Amino acid sequence: MRRSEVLAEESIVCLQKALNHLREIWELIGIPEDQRLQRTEVVKKHIKDLLDMMIAEEESLKERLIKSISVCQKELNTLCSELHVEPFQEEGETTILQLEKDLRTQVELMRKQKKERKQELKLLQEQDQELCEILCLPHYDVDSSSVPSLEELSQFRQHVATLRETKASRRDEFVNIKRQIILCMEELDHTPDTSFERDVVCEDEDAFCLSLENIATLQKLLRQLEMRKSQNEAVCEGLRAQIRELWDRLQIPAEEREAVATVMTGSKAKVRKALQLEVDRLEELKMQNMKKVIEAIRVELAQYWDQCFYSQEQRQAFAPYYAEDYTENLLQLHDAEIVRLRNYYEVHKELFEGVQKWEESWRLFLEFERKASDPSRFTNRGGNLLKEEKQRAKLQKLLPKLEEELKARIEMWEQEHSQAFVVNGQKFMEYVTEQWEMHRMEKERAKQERQLKNKKQTETEMLYGSAPRTPSKRRGLVPNTPGKVRKLNTTIMSNATANSSIRPVFGGTIYRSPVSRLPPSGSKPVVTSTCSGKKTPRAGRHGANKENLELNGSILSEGSVPL
Repeated sequence: MRRSEVLAEESIVCLQKALNHLREIWELIGIPEDQRLQRTEVVKKHIKDLLDMMIAEEESLKERLIKSISVCQKELNTLCSELHVEPFQEEGETTILQLEKDLRTQVELMRKQKKERKQELKLLQEQDQELCEILCLPHYDVDSSSVPSLEELSQFRQHVATLRETKASRRDEFVNIKRQIILCMEELDHTPDTSFERDVVCEDEDAFCLSLENIATLQKLLRQLEMRKSQNEAVCEGLRAQIRELWDRLQIPAEEREAVATVMTGSKAKVRKALQLEVDRLEELKMQNMKKVIEAIRVELAQYWDQCFYSQEQRQAFAPYYAEDYTENLLQLHDAEIVRLRNYYEVHKELFEGVQKWEESWRLFLEFERKASDPSRFTNRGGNLLKEEKQRAKLQKLLPKLEEELKARIEMWEQEHSQAFVVNGQKFMEYVTEQWEMHRMEKERAKQERQLKNKKQTETEMLYGSAPRTPSKRRGLVPNTPGKVRKLNTTIMSNATANSSIRPVFGGTIYRSPVSRLPPSGSKPVVTSTCSGKKTPRAGRHGANKENLELNGSILSEGSVPL
């Protein structure tokens, strides 16, 4: 049971007690029945009036609640429609008071959302207007009188964010272009002469309209200035190159060159003017020193001929090079030829550098090949022999790679230019093949010379004996002084026969005599033989060694005959 019901029953009990108490009082006082009835009617009327008044107040409250519910529902429906949200639905059964409270709370929430959306819309419109004025773009199309939906606000925010990014990007581009324009104008000594140029250079950066048209105009202005600057730089660089060339040809001393060193950098108008004055001065000197200039050009021509691998026929084709009549016409011919050669070298510079690299590697390879065939290289004690062998092996691998790379590039060049790429008057690959063939033939010739030399040396040794060698110790032999060895060799030479195979104990040379003599000891004659030029068999050498040991035991024990 509810507490309100309990209180109602308690109220009835209290009323009952109160009436009983009144009756007891009335009974005690002795009030007659008719007066008791009247008094009871008064009590009833008071109670009824009080209850009626309370009921009327509660009914009035109920009516106000119902009316409030109706008003809130209407306003809530309108707000839901304006805010583009689903209508409010009360969940489950509820009392009038709770429904009115819920509706009122929801209306207040909807009003707050509406207010926030209107405020955000206003703020976004202000930002859009400011950005569009700077970027020269149309305003964002949105209905200011209605409440925007969440999706519309999100799109509007995205649009404003895009405008901010566009503004930042264009501003960065504008600032960068403006800085470059100012630098170019300073370099060219150019003063802004149009309203647009003055707006760019002189006005506040924030006041400049960042429209696409203005940005495009800025870029066009920058391109024009950069083109003028590039042309000016090219002219100045050409004048400097001309000045250096004339300096070298005229052999201008360093003191005079230092006088114009300040204008050898930069490309401003005053620099260009000073360069032109120097060129004019040098041209006048050139006309006064015609022979010296032409000879300087010829030196440069020879350098380009070497760099371009010109053959002797190609060099002789330029007949003015050999003329001795130093006129202005001859100078012009030399100037035209040096320009042509310089351009020719620059166009084919990569190929010429590749050929030059091959030439250098080839010369180094030939040098290592020459060292490899030099017997004196084995006396090396510093490790150079190993380094040379490694470098030679590396070059043997590098040269074919260079040749293949150059071959591919030359074939591509010949296809593009429809002509042969010539080095020293012949095709490069033919030139390479010829160099390898010459190297092979040279190696073969050297090999044949060594073989012929060895053969002659062998025949000489067979005929006259081997050349003297450095004495060496042998096992079982008593060491002797070089003087004794020479004495021993002399004794043996005086006593040996022509066909004797006796050798000196310490490796000395035995010279055979064509005259037969008696052996130094023993009664057996020694058979004489003529020199046949053939080498003695190894078995004979073994006998000779044995005989040497016998000589060591007999001759040295008896003593040698002094010379």
